[in-house]
Amino acid sequence: MKLAKGKVPAETLKRIVFRRLGVERNDVLLGPALGEDGSVVKIGKEILVSSMDPITGALERIGWLAVNINANDVATFGVPPIFFSSCILLPEDSTEDIVDKITSQIDKAAKNLDISVIGGHTEVTPGLDRPIIIGYAMGIAKDGRYVTSGGAHAGDKLILTKGAGIEGTAILASEAHNYLKEMIDENILQSAMKFYDDISVVKDAILAFNIGGVTAMHDPTEGGVAGGIHEIADASGLGVKIFEERILIARETYEICNLLSIDPMQLIGSGALLISANPERTDGIVERLKKERIKAEVIGEFLDNPQERLLVRANGRVEKLVRPLSDHIWIALERSGVKF
Repeated sequence: MKLAKGKVPAETLKRIVFRRLGVERNDVLLGPALGEDGSVVKIGKEILVSSMDPITGALERIGWLAVNINANDVATFGVPPIFFSSCILLPEDSTEDIVDKITSQIDKAAKNLDISVIGGHTEVTPGLDRPIIIGYAMGIAKDGRYVTSGGAHAGDKLILTKGAGIEGTAILASEAHNYLKEMIDENILQSAMKFYDDISVVKDAILAFNIGGVTAMHDPTEGGVAGGIHEIADASGLGVKIFEERILIARETYEICNLLSIDPMQLIGSGALLISANPERTDGIVERLKKERIKAEVIGEFLDNPQERLLVRANGRVEKLVRPLSDHIWIALERSGVKF
């Protein structure tokens, strides 16, 4: 079976990848699982949370993204990320300038999040036509406290911060700028490119976790908000009902997605955070996030039946919540003539 661009399908992971995990160890508290973007291991008296992700679909601010995307995954456990390492792979025509640019971005992003860069590897790799960075972030759970994507319960409310398609909006406004500028106002594109500044969910996640009442968190990356919702439901073994009219979509995102005929719900969504919360604590979490100028809305709730994954349209029509086969960033880049 030929695989689509982006994440390998869940069925492939279950059938092939998850059956080959080396030796079982009691100190692995959370290993590879559907919907989980990190691991949890016990080292002595400490609990270490870590996550690894590549940056493959962007050139602009690639180093910035590598730090923030991986830091986000650790933060969704309710754990502040404190260490970062990276493997930087460069095409054969690279110069020292690209090394300087990428590492400068990594340094700035790490300092913004109070993270130490502890190592990595940098090389020129035959066969590449653009840089690729694989990042790895780590954090230590204070007092051993953390949540996972699989901790949601039926009846929990689902909160979304910031909105859909944040990272995808920034990538498209940057990488497909020459195509989009002929049809979208330049002011909108310039504003969209600044969405890179909203990629981090570390503040959102740690704040929500410390308020209390959070049962699970997940950041919607590839597959967008729709994919992220499925992943948290998969990990928790639940169904979910989502209300379309409550999902935040910025004007910049709407304009770009509308022009390229893609779904903002299926557009890579780093910068947003999905939070499952006890119904009695939900309003308090939303109010506190808004007090800190973080947009947040309750967009739905979790259901007992894992087969019920529902989207209630603005007109009241109920549909199945789409499960993305491939992130719409790839469709959009192809339609705008960007070569990968």
